[in-house]
Amino acid sequence: MSSVAAMTDGRRADFDAFDSYLALPRVTELALSPDGARLVATVAALNTDGNAFVSALWEVDPAGERDARQLTRPAKGDSSPAFANTGDLLFLSRRGTDDDTPASLWLLPTAGEAREVLARPGAVGAVLTAREAGTVVVATEVLPSAADREADDKRRKARKDAKVGAVLHTSSLVRYWDHDLGPDETRLFALAGPDGEPRDLTPAPGRALDEAGTALTPDGATLVATWNVIDEPGMPRAQLVAIDTATGERRVLADDPMLNFASPAVSRDGRQVVCTREVLTGYDSPPRHSLWLLDLAGGEGRELVTDPDVWPQEPQFAADRRSVFFLADELGHRPVFRLDLATGQVTRVTAHGHHANLQVAADGTTLYALRDHVDCPPTPVRLDATAVDGAATVLRAPGAAPVPGRVENVAATAVDGTPLRAWLCRPDTEDKVPLLVWIHGGPLSSWNSWSWRWNPWLTVAKGYAVLLPDPAFSTGYGERMIARGWGQWGGNPFTDLMALTDAAAARPDIDETTTAAMGGSYGGYMANWVATHTDRFRCIVTHASLWALDQFQATTDFPGYWVREWGLIGERPERYERWSPHRFVDAITTPMLVVHGDKDYRVPVGEGLRLWTDLQRAGVECKYLYFPDEGHWILKPGNARVWYETVWAWLALHLRGEPWQQPSLL
Repeated sequence: MSSVAAMTDGRRADFDAFDSYLALPRVTELALSPDGARLVATVAALNTDGNAFVSALWEVDPAGERDARQLTRPAKGDSSPAFANTGDLLFLSRRGTDDDTPASLWLLPTAGEAREVLARPGAVGAVLTAREAGTVVVATEVLPSAADREADDKRRKARKDAKVGAVLHTSSLVRYWDHDLGPDETRLFALAGPDGEPRDLTPAPGRALDEAGTALTPDGATLVATWNVIDEPGMPRAQLVAIDTATGERRVLADDPMLNFASPAVSRDGRQVVCTREVLTGYDSPPRHSLWLLDLAGGEGRELVTDPDVWPQEPQFAADRRSVFFLADELGHRPVFRLDLATGQVTRVTAHGHHANLQVAADGTTLYALRDHVDCPPTPVRLDATAVDGAATVLRAPGAAPVPGRVENVAATAVDGTPLRAWLCRPDTEDKVPLLVWIHGGPLSSWNSWSWRWNPWLTVAKGYAVLLPDPAFSTGYGERMIARGWGQWGGNPFTDLMALTDAAAARPDIDETTTAAMGGSYGGYMANWVATHTDRFRCIVTHASLWALDQFQATTDFPGYWVREWGLIGERPERYERWSPHRFVDAITTPMLVVHGDKDYRVPVGEGLRLWTDLQRAGVECKYLYFPDEGHWILKPGNARVWYETVWAWLALHLRGEPWQQPSLL
């Protein structure tokens, strides 16, 4: 498989030197002006102290002829670029002197200096602009009983002065990934223009707008949003609603107790809405994903993608409204697809790579996106909207990183005859090297993209081959592949992993006697399951892992999600008993490195603590790497360094027989 070689700002990464890797700029967002003449990206880079990432806005030449130029140079970070209909650039920024200063809305005119246009007591978290009007919609955090800004400010000050952090919850959810929810709630405000007075469109929404998807009609008159409804504890589902930006009047566009709507987009004539629709199934079968089209004026919608093997994401209307573009995982990639609304025909626009932040140009023939893959970090690209399996034109931007090796495809066959595949990242040598099997999380996921956090190339640079398998449960291989893992977490996913490991270990350039396994989240669950069901690996690393399913289901931040697949433990205990790794602890003989963050709410730290205690009592060689200030992912640069150095020391000890080398910062 070939990489896309992107233009850079002159930096090259030495993946064997962690400082060099950390110094690479990271492109995270993309915004296109209404006329298609300007393209702006958000780029995060390490600060001068080397202990945090700070994002800035860069302008990228859509023609690909000029180098990107930096537009903002913030001390604390700029993000969320959005073009006003005038061509001015709106964005979010934290530019106060206090570390607690919340993000506010700023405007960078086509000529002149940036200025603040809206500050709120709670952070501004998102910004939307109308293509043909001056209307701006922002999301911001407001205390529930605050009727206006003055009341919000007064209540916040009173809580701060009294050192009160307590929150009274009346419904789920109470936490999300790595942060507590409340006491503020997300509200949406409309402004007639960037300098207009904000109007509260959603007073007293509760938790209805957490993680909301939003879209604004071109005339700015209507805001389309997802609206969370709590039918059962710990399991919000989203309606689709339309909100009048002048009056705040809200009407429901789509609602069903067994459906979940997300990622709305509005057509350029403002008449239609397209969104993703998830069918919430349950204990016996996995969910289904499709696209849903409906008129903004109301009426019945219709399903656009009827193939259950395609899970569409991030839909966008074509400029002529005759087609819809969307993204979907496919065989280790995430291409762009084009759907003809008249015929229903689906065409793959791009042949390879993983795409995100899709931008549709007004000319009807051009798309822009961030493209990455296993061996290529995200970089802005231009695409031919009319192409079939077309190639990307890479634009000049920061963030390229030639990798220290090559990536190849590995194929295998499952015990039930299902074709399996994986990526193998390995050094540029024909010598036999040790193998690390890195199991992805999710479990509904795929190794089809670049990861700054879970990056295999840092380990490849140390002389290891890294296998990135897509077993049962992986997306991009059809509905049956997901169903093969549904409700049997340690069944087909485990045997698939072993089949792919066997295929990789049989290669002449792999030392099959020195193999290790590692995974995080669901991958951590599977690492624990591997430890309890085979001794073929020299050592295991398990990060943010599920250990005792009954304990996990009631303490995770999203408990209702798992109930749909596993059932309530008092009513359907069989899956908890059959597939919980903790029940097989006495079978473990493989040395295990346990890693967990205290602020991990998706897989609470109690899972790691219980695993660590059980391993010690069972007499298993083990270590516990604990991060008091991190969540599900280890994101702070210093902590990330310690994470990798500890993992490398563990691998070197058990795969190479080297003495244990304690990281210097531990």
